[in-house]
Amino acid sequence: MKLNDFYCEQWMTAYEKEAVYNMTDTSFSALSFHDLFDSKSLEEFDPLLDYGEITGDRGLKKEIERLYTTNDRALTFCHGALEGNEHVMSTLLEPGDHVIAFRPGYQQFYEYPRSLGCTVDVLDYEEENGWKLPFDAIENTICEKTKMIVLASPANPTGTTLTLKEWERLIELCKSHSICILCDEVYRGLMQTPSVSDLYAYGISTGSLSKVYALPGLRFGWVRAKESVIDQINVRRDYTFISTGPLVDGLAGRAFRKKEWILKRNRALLAENRKILAEWLAFDPRFSIRLYEESPVAFLKYDFDWLSKTFCLQALKEAGIFFVPGSCFGCEYHVRLGLGRESDSFKKGLYQLSHWLDETLKKT
Repeated sequence: MKLNDFYCEQWMTAYEKEAVYNMTDTSFSALSFHDLFDSKSLEEFDPLLDYGEITGDRGLKKEIERLYTTNDRALTFCHGALEGNEHVMSTLLEPGDHVIAFRPGYQQFYEYPRSLGCTVDVLDYEEENGWKLPFDAIENTICEKTKMIVLASPANPTGTTLTLKEWERLIELCKSHSICILCDEVYRGLMQTPSVSDLYAYGISTGSLSKVYALPGLRFGWVRAKESVIDQINVRRDYTFISTGPLVDGLAGRAFRKKEWILKRNRALLAENRKILAEWLAFDPRFSIRLYEESPVAFLKYDFDWLSKTFCLQALKEAGIFFVPGSCFGCEYHVRLGLGRESDSFKKGLYQLSHWLDETLKKT
């Protein structure tokens, strides 16, 4: 198995710690241990250092099932949705299978199946149509060997969020060929957007606490699908990581007990930052964006003639402003913008960007 460089993740690793204003992180500002616990509640974790329930704590599974509308699916846990996606693809795909993914999008969705020997078509979201899914292109690309469509809703970095009608249209294209749809739903939860695992027999959802639940360091995620698929994934898990463990499951359970407080906090952050962003866009017309209400991530477009990598490196070096360049997603003249940061820092970062750009462009 040969994997190409993962541009977005490598960019974050290389430069994130240099940022004064991190404008591109896709998680909400992380919660602390004290946000989840008081000193007495820590006592419940004293015995929780064995393997635990191998496919995940049953009580926690019931909590997660409340995020969905059907009750005829199964769950298994993993270390973040990234690992869940990998296990789904490794379990269900074979060399020679055909996979459809989308761009600008998360590179794992198309590079990982290529590493398994699959043929992958990467179709372009329709920027002129608000980064909508290209249904005509999908229909024209599906073939006898198409095994899986991989996407996210809401999507990273465009924020593309499928409506119920759009899901129904995509499922209609897939069901006659029994094509699996793997949807990374890590940004689902702020709004109760549809889940493919509720809508389609061959729908597979992955989720995590990393994004809208503001717990990226916990590395807790799950896969939800029909039981036969989860059974196959559990066989693979025995060879890879065995269990997430009761410590992680326990912390995740604690987060679900405070779910409404966490989501209320993050909805308020998103609403305030959307207002700040709208005011800044009116102030600086060199930038534009298509926002989806359900998504805390979006693709910021600029109208000056710098390649995105050059722009991002110079902004970081000279002003401490950190973005992931659009080139990491195969799309120039854009940068990824995260709307889940603390509002004061978010606002300062945007206006510092305008000030820095004014001074820099004067010199050119």
